[in-house]
Amino acid sequence: MVKLRLKRCGRKQRAVYRIVAIDVRSRREGKDLRKVGFYDPMKNQTYLNLPVILDFLEKGAQPTGTVQNLLNKAEIFKELPYNQMKFN
Repeated sequence: MVKLRLKRCGRKQRAVYRIVAIDVRSRREGKDLRKVGFYDPMKNQTYLNLPVILDFLEKGAQPTGTVQNLLNKAEIFKELPYNQMKFN
């Protein structure tokens, strides 16, 4: 099963997160399938590759809670059909 989750990058006390599609059994810093965006909580910046994220969601990828909140703020779920919005 594939999840969309955060992968920690950056230096000590200055975390930046990549949003990645990754296998559930992989570790947080493990090998990812594809990078689909990034999130900088200090500057409150978010970049999302919407076509790729929508493609993963249509194929059944599940976002984690934090990633789902970021996607809700970007209003990405309005672009999905209602029957595909089955999350945790």
